[in-house]
Amino acid sequence: MHRSPRHRVAAGIAAVATVAVLAGCSATGAASTGSDSKTVTLYTADGLNDGDSSFYKTVFADFRKDTGITVNVVEAGSGEVVQRAAKEKTNTQADVLVTLPPFIQQADQQGLLAKYTPAGSEHVADDNKAADGTYTTMVDNVIGFIRNTSSVPSAPTTWKDLLDADYRGKLQYSTPGVAGDGTAMLLLAQQVLGKQAVDGYMRDLQENNVGPSDSTGALAAKVDKGELSIANGDVQMNLAQQASMPNLGIFFLDGEDGKPTTMSVPYVAGLVKDAPHAAAGKKLLDYLYSEKVQEEATTVAGGLPARDDVTPTGPEAEKVTKLLDGVTVVRPDWDAVLKDLDDTVDRWNTATGTL
Repeated sequence: MHRSPRHRVAAGIAAVATVAVLAGCSATGAASTGSDSKTVTLYTADGLNDGDSSFYKTVFADFRKDTGITVNVVEAGSGEVVQRAAKEKTNTQADVLVTLPPFIQQADQQGLLAKYTPAGSEHVADDNKAADGTYTTMVDNVIGFIRNTSSVPSAPTTWKDLLDADYRGKLQYSTPGVAGDGTAMLLLAQQVLGKQAVDGYMRDLQENNVGPSDSTGALAAKVDKGELSIANGDVQMNLAQQASMPNLGIFFLDGEDGKPTTMSVPYVAGLVKDAPHAAAGKKLLDYLYSEKVQEEATTVAGGLPARDDVTPTGPEAEKVTKLLDGVTVVRPDWDAVLKDLDDTVDRWNTATGTL
């Protein structure tokens, strides 16, 4: 892994498996096949579909107006959407896949993605897309932590702070290997504390941990209500949630150098191999990388555009910039992460007694 001072980051999230039907998007309508398809099915990690004014609801309603194509959305955890697509490999149901690393790399390795270069994606940096053209970062983002601002008026600053006995039974984080944010949190802990030391740390943190959680997104409501004091989170998603969750505070823990440090976790999109509505899927991908939608990655989603030629302005852009000011962003080699993922998760399971 290497560090980058840039504030443009790559995003992600994981959640418990659910099927979500967006406003203006039907999951039951009859679908035609071929180039005239009026439906397209998206398998996606959660985080962009939170509330009536969410990124997906906004973008897909406009997409339907412009093209006549309805987007059917199946929303689940970052790893679970890949697992589902893999199980359906001989009877493909999805047209487009959006998830976060290292699960998008896993999907690519399993041969689940087709090569396609969306219009506009030439403006996405080479290190934010697959060399063979199978996937491209769509919305940039970073992980973080969240606190209940009433019960925790001053945010913790170090990883050691999370071991405080005051958080016993009031702290929870999403499960590494299942949730993308939970996986990134564990990787960041390894980066800051060291791979060997992190085993003992996670064992100690387990004293405070409520228990496993497939969903990062579900933790925010618990923090806002005061059921939890501290949880891991995702900046894009948590910024969007603050509108309806007034007690939600976002913070970062210090890195090795004593400066706030986070990790990039992108929402990454790709065309599914043997997609039943490939033509409609390509149109959707082209739309997602248009300048208008990339601006909405910030103004609607609270994340950052993947395109380096799009610079959103306005209150939401200022909010994101202010939050990330002075924060160091760790950018992993996700292919290397995927190679070691089983061992990383096994070490965590052993340290926490999860198995």
